[in-house]
Amino acid sequence: MKTLVRFALLLAALVILHTSDGRAASQPVPVKDMVTMVDLGATSCIPCKMMAPIIEELAAEYRGKAAILFVDVWQNPDEAKKFKVSMIPTQIFFDRVGNEIYRHSGFLDKNTIMAQLAQMGVARPGAGGGK
Repeated sequence: MKTLVRFALLLAALVILHTSDGRAASQPVPVKDMVTMVDLGATSCIPCKMMAPIIEELAAEYRGKAAILFVDVWQNPDEAKKFKVSMIPTQIFFDRVGNEIYRHSGFLDKNTIMAQLAQMGVARPGAGGGK
């Protein structure tokens, strides 16, 4: 039973990665006039799979406040070169004008992502108001 549950969770993570509103091929990174957090990874990377549900949740929670994107660098190798990614996953935070503010390599938990967004002036979901 444990194996079945683990398999179902893994499958769900893969589905989320493929169906998340992560990044349309034509959408520029960073998103113009919006604080942007991009998670550069791959659907076959274990830490990336662990982050998939977090990225999906944050994309929904911050919709309209900040852009939370996923880019599969194995499917989009030019993006890895563009952002000088040497390890996946790598998360990059951009301010509203497109300046890189913070970069992290490896798994990054939801609370740390939310704290970084708050430090950049993005109101936490449910906190009312917001920039």
